[in-house]
Amino acid sequence: MTRQSRTSPAASEQSLHQAYDTALLDLDGVVYAGGEAIAHAVESLATARADGMHLAYVTNNALRTPDAVAEHLGELGIPTEAAEVITSAQAVARLIAEQVEPGSKVLVIGGDGLRVALRERGLVPVESAEEEGLAAVVQGYGGPDLPWGRFAEASYAINRGVPWFASNTDLTIPGARGIAPGNGAAVEVVRIATGAEPQVAGKPLPPMHRETVLRTGAERPLVVGDRLDTDIEGAFNGEVDSLLVLTGVTDAEQLLRAEPRHRPTYVDRDLRGLLAGQPEVEPFAEGFRCGGWTAVATNGGVLELREAGEAGAGGEAGAGGEAGEAGDPLDGLRALCAAAWTVAGDGVCTLDAAKALARLGL
Repeated sequence: MTRQSRTSPAASEQSLHQAYDTALLDLDGVVYAGGEAIAHAVESLATARADGMHLAYVTNNALRTPDAVAEHLGELGIPTEAAEVITSAQAVARLIAEQVEPGSKVLVIGGDGLRVALRERGLVPVESAEEEGLAAVVQGYGGPDLPWGRFAEASYAINRGVPWFASNTDLTIPGARGIAPGNGAAVEVVRIATGAEPQVAGKPLPPMHRETVLRTGAERPLVVGDRLDTDIEGAFNGEVDSLLVLTGVTDAEQLLRAEPRHRPTYVDRDLRGLLAGQPEVEPFAEGFRCGGWTAVATNGGVLELREAGEAGAGGEAGAGGEAGEAGDPLDGLRALCAAAWTVAGDGVCTLDAAKALARLGL
């Protein structure tokens, strides 16, 4: 792909796991939520791997080590080696190591994932801002039990001029009970106390993409994620294709309003989308058609959705079935994306899509 503004989801005659050599998979909201596997994830990934696709798990969650993540995936029924897990902790540790002397002390605000990654780069994790010769502060997701005092510890050091690094700035993180504050929310706490800005390594920024490429050696990667502002934007910045799955934080309305850097190459319900081709979205009459649906941007500021056979939809059956037969709701969403993104161009679509999305049950 290129940085040219995308105006429609793309088509693929091949199944995606055959069209790409490596899937760069986000974890939270894609493979699991709250520690439990998301529906269809385990079997879909097993099939993709058995058919020759390389799988790598790329997460902005810096809390756990690659060994711990691989063990958890194995418990879910997804056999994984630690080397197949790439974390924002690894990316930020490399970023720090490029700017400080070997053996430097780094104040850690977060979990074991950061400590292990720093040691891998020859750095020394410490717990106090009073350590002599402190070279950097690094902040990553520490889980819901991270003490509030750790943010104060970071602030003391940063206010004395110690360089500040953050693994990522995701404001939220999905869990079994819903959406919870992520590391980005914690970074905001320290930002307010210091007025400083951290150097950030995680998705969607280049250090994370570089870390992923270095560790996987992918030649035709497909980024698979649930977040527009990290996974999809990271793919855009790295100029690689992406698949958005609707099992995490992004809903259909947010997708329609996506700005160019947040528009995925493909969209599907869940990881079963890896095992399928992607339908064509084509201009049709005054709108765009996919399967049995046609989407139109009306002069009244509304995104309208019509089924094949309805008035204004061409009066003929579409690829999704005979006239009047309900098509796949995902095809309707793809058609709506084309209509919305075309109208928006390089901006954000402001048309009302509420009725159209309600009709699709999305």
